[in-house]
Amino acid sequence: MNDETRTQYVTREKILMLLSDGEVARVSNMEAKAHLLDGEEYLDLEEIEQGVRSALGTTTAPMGRVLPRRAVHVGTWNKILEQLAVFHPAKTPPGA
Repeated sequence: MNDETRTQYVTREKILMLLSDGEVARVSNMEAKAHLLDGEEYLDLEEIEQGVRSALGTTTAPMGRVLPRRAVHVGTWNKILEQLAVFHPAKTPPGA
């Protein structure tokens, strides 16, 4: 297993551990839906390194691996974004 793959697994596990029981239930209920709403923000847990995405009419990610933003509380979503910083670290401004 290479470092990038290991980082993806660890980050995915950390994100899932952030979810409360209620959030897990909401995510599970959403899996039964056919698709995300157009423009809805989500995280594809199988392609976590791609970061947050917006659903389009042709979004094909299986709902079983999708974490929709609306399924979690604002505070949880912010913590998820912090975990994603591993893949997209803040850039230091030139001259800093």
